[in-house]
Amino acid sequence: MRIADILRNKGSAVHTVRTDTRVCELIGDFARFNIGAVVVFENETVVGIVTERDVVRALHESGPSILAASARDLMSPSVTTCLPTDSVDSLAETMTEQRIRHLPVVVDADLVGIVSIGDVVKSRIDELQTERDQLASYIHGGG
Repeated sequence: MRIADILRNKGSAVHTVRTDTRVCELIGDFARFNIGAVVVFENETVVGIVTERDVVRALHESGPSILAASARDLMSPSVTTCLPTDSVDSLAETMTEQRIRHLPVVVDADLVGIVSIGDVVKSRIDELQTERDQLASYIHGGG
């Protein structure tokens, strides 16, 4: 299975923010859109990503004053991305090795989607269910 298959099932919508978006707005976006990460843009280019974990860590380290900071202050500037043609297995390996939960999907510098570890797990469960159903059909069908 490919990343394109995941995007076909879940859609390609990605919530993005500008570098000057305040952290308090990000928190609202996480809750309102039920998401765990936002992709940060500057001049129509992906420049970072901010996750719920980034916000929690910043709150712990800096206290409530961090709410007035900008996405630029919290974002991880080195963003690992993937392609729609990448395999789900290779993405799972990358996410595990790099301890990443969200990967933007980029084609020719254009953001075309985002994949979470939850999407990868769901994809794998769906594959296993399909294999199970095929085996059960084969066994019950007599071969």
